[in-house]
Amino acid sequence: MFRGKQRFVVGISLVLIALTYLAVSGFEEGKSYYKLASEISAMGESAYGLRLRVAGDVVEGSIQQEEFKTRFQIEQAGTVMPVLYTGKDPLPDTFTNGSKAVVEGEYRRDGVFEAKKVQAKCASKYEAKYDPATLEPKGL
Repeated sequence: MFRGKQRFVVGISLVLIALTYLAVSGFEEGKSYYKLASEISAMGESAYGLRLRVAGDVVEGSIQQEEFKTRFQIEQAGTVMPVLYTGKDPLPDTFTNGSKAVVEGEYRRDGVFEAKKVQAKCASKYEAKYDPATLEPKGL
């Protein structure tokens, strides 16, 4: 009887250890650091191998679409970073020259940011215009 309880406790312990390991490793894999383009270049060697998110404006005329890849550049505070998008999802409709974009992926040693995800922020034309005197939306 005592031996059966001992096996049960060991079995439950192994299951709990396995679940804890999966939860921690999944959390670490999903974690990404939000950095500015200028910060990434200043990080040096520590920037490589990390999952990063970088925001910036898409440089006018830099979008080059290939068969399964898209190359473009983002600019933030005077720092221009080349980006290679190799993700599986289609690019958002709002992703155009001059749009604001957030890319997620890894910074390679050749200075190119390899993005697995691209998000484009909505253009300001969709935001309401405010009257500075009343802070009320115009046209209502």
